[in-house]
Amino acid sequence: MLATIQGTIVRRVLVNYRVRPEAIERHLPAPFRPQLVDGWSIAGICLIGLRDIRPVWLPACFGCTSENAAHRIAVEWDEQDSIRTGVFIPRRDSSSVVNHMAGGRLFPGEHHAAKFTVHEDAERVRVEFFSHDATTSVRVVAEICDSPPAGSVFRDTAEASSFFKSGCIGYSARAHSPKLDGVELCCNAWNMRALNVQTVSSSFFDDPSRFGKGEVAFDSAFIMRHVPHRWVGRPEKTTSRAVSYANVPV
Repeated sequence: MLATIQGTIVRRVLVNYRVRPEAIERHLPAPFRPQLVDGWSIAGICLIGLRDIRPVWLPACFGCTSENAAHRIAVEWDEQDSIRTGVFIPRRDSSSVVNHMAGGRLFPGEHHAAKFTVHEDAERVRVEFFSHDATTSVRVVAEICDSPPAGSVFRDTAEASSFFKSGCIGYSARAHSPKLDGVELCCNAWNMRALNVQTVSSSFFDDPSRFGKGEVAFDSAFIMRHVPHRWVGRPEKTTSRAVSYANVPV
């Protein structure tokens, strides 16, 4: 089990797509199945800026600062006669050499090296990254607004906030291994605001070789800022097959 890590979420942007369940199932190993909202599965990218990240026994002055991205799919699974919810994370990218080197040992999942560019003020945010292996890129430009866009599966920000808060347990892939690292995001506060997105692009979700016509559409985006938090290790999970970055969604 991974060590408990603490720090501050400077900014967490959740870019969400609604995907036909049968399309996203191609990327999910058992025991996971899509968690549905209004008949759609929810997948996307978490773009998160972190500060003072360190094991709980270290003071903040020894912490690391980094920009990170996690491709994630909302899932559910059966566990001890109950249904659990969380996210399957097939790929992580990071600006941090420490995360890249320690991923799967100190931090959950293997982290690919990437270059991030971030511009933001109180009302606007622009985040983009390009992976060093030239396989993965994301760009989003948005401003804070009052509610999700028309057509979103979420009726309002409160409904979306409840959905994402219930998915705080994540299982991150290790390349070519059936073992997944488990981690739970524990926040001291939970304040999510909607974003009006002017520009969004994703090397995964925009790829017609991965999704057919009508199988995927941009749904919504949300932001959280200045949140003290902990990443708490959870027992690893064994899936039905080895997860290779050749057959996951990035």
